[in-house]
This record gives sequence, structure tokens and C-alpha cells, in this order.
Amino acid sequence: MRILIFGDVVGRSGRRALCDRLAALRRDLDIDFAVVNGENAAGGFGITPEICNQILAAGADVVTTGNHVWDQKSIIPYIDTEPRLLRPHNYPADAPGTGIGIFPDRQGRKVAVLHFMARLFMPAVDDPFAAVEKALAEHRLGGDVAAIVIDFHGEATSEKMAMAHLVDGRASAVVGTHSHIPTADARVLDGGTAYQTDLGMCGDYDSVIGMDKAIAIDRFRGRVPLPRLEPSLGEATLCAALVETDDGTGLATAISPIRIGGRLAPQWPD
Repeated sequence: MRILIFGDVVGRSGRRALCDRLAALRRDLDIDFAVVNGENAAGGFGITPEICNQILAAGADVVTTGNHVWDQKSIIPYIDTEPRLLRPHNYPADAPGTGIGIFPDRQGRKVAVLHFMARLFMPAVDDPFAAVEKALAEHRLGGDVAAIVIDFHGEATSEKMAMAHLVDGRASAVVGTHSHIPTADARVLDGGTAYQTDLGMCGDYDSVIGMDKAIAIDRFRGRVPLPRLEPSLGEATLCAALVETDDGTGLATAISPIRIGGRLAPQWPD
């Protein structure tokens, strides 16, 4: 199976680049399943039903989120009606929506997408390590699902690495989101789980993690949270990873970072 996973979509430029190119990328890379983190897609803060529908229509099979999931209030009633939009599963159980779903790939094989949020330097949530253990006890590679993809949304590299090593051999891929900076450590771990600490973002890198750099600098220098951060609107770089899995085991055989357009050096699978 060939799985394409995109980092956080930031603002209009990130949305436009993703939606304009996703169908062609699916075709050119022979993609079976695509996951997009859309938590910054609406002006840099959250996602709306309209934008989620746009990303799904462009070719995403699942949209994940993160700590900004509730920033756009219209998403609260919508998330219970759209199973392809996930919030971190280790939010309290009575929060709207869910962070786990089973979805068909283009050949009808079942893919489990598990979405959790880290706790170091992040909003208070339930233990993600206990939550992932429970989820993996219910969904097993080679059992009820052909692949398991985990989007672990967090700040600390150490926490993301710990999660990947915990589930190594039981998930097809663990990818980090949230920091908007692509890390250079994409690899297949010893047990067969593909891993990258952070995928990066789909947004303008002539910025401060996707936000207008002048506004961000003023906020850092003045220690005043005004004016409101606004997404940078230059050409976006699409940051993603292609994960290839073994059809027999569901474990990864390769992970290849992808960077297209914008300010970062391009990178394409071999």
C-alpha cells in the first residue's frame, strides 16, 4: 500500500497548493490512501466545514487536526456528522467527534487512522500512551486492518520519538505534526514502523511557522499578543511523506519525505 500523509495545512496559500495538486500527486505517485492534517487551514486557526469539504473533495481520505480543532466554532456540530474529520482521540470522552476511524483505501483495504495529541508544552489532555495502547489492542495489523497510520500532534521531539518506539512493529507509520518544520529523520524503525518526527507544513515558509513574519516579530519583541497573527500568503511549500507498506504484514518498507514548491529545497521520492 502507498500512503501519502501531509503536514499541517496553514491558511489560504497552503489550502490552495494542496487542493490544486493533490489529485495529480495521487496519480503520479500511485497513491492508495491520503491523510491531510488540516488544523490550521482556516486563516491559520482551525478548520471550517466548508474547508474540510474542500480538502476531502480534492482527494484526501481523512483530515486530522490538533490543538486548534475547536478554534472555528462551526466545526463543533459538523465533526459529529463527518467521520473522515478526526480530533485528537485523547481529548475527554465527552468531546464531540472521535480520533479513530477505519477507512477503505482505493482497493477497499481497511486503513486505521489514529490521531492523538502529546502533552509536553501542549494543552492538557488524557494520556496519549495509554490511549494508543487501548486503540492498538482493538485494531491489529494483519487482523482487522491492512494498515495503521498514527498522527501524533505535539511540540516535543522526545515525546514523539517515545510514541514511535512504543508502537514499533504494531503500526505502519507514526508521523509527527504541529511544529510546521520538517525534520530530517524519516526512517523505518527496527520493528517495521515508518517514522518522521514532524512532517512540516503546507504553507508559506517565508514566514514564522506560516504566520506573517512582521507580526510575529512584533509580538515576540513586545511581549504583547497583538496584533492577531495572520497567515503569510506567499507561495506554499507542500510538505508530506510517502509511506510504502508490505501487503502481507502492513509494516512499512520505506518512508520518503516530499517537498514541493515555495521556499524549501524540493524533495521527491526515489
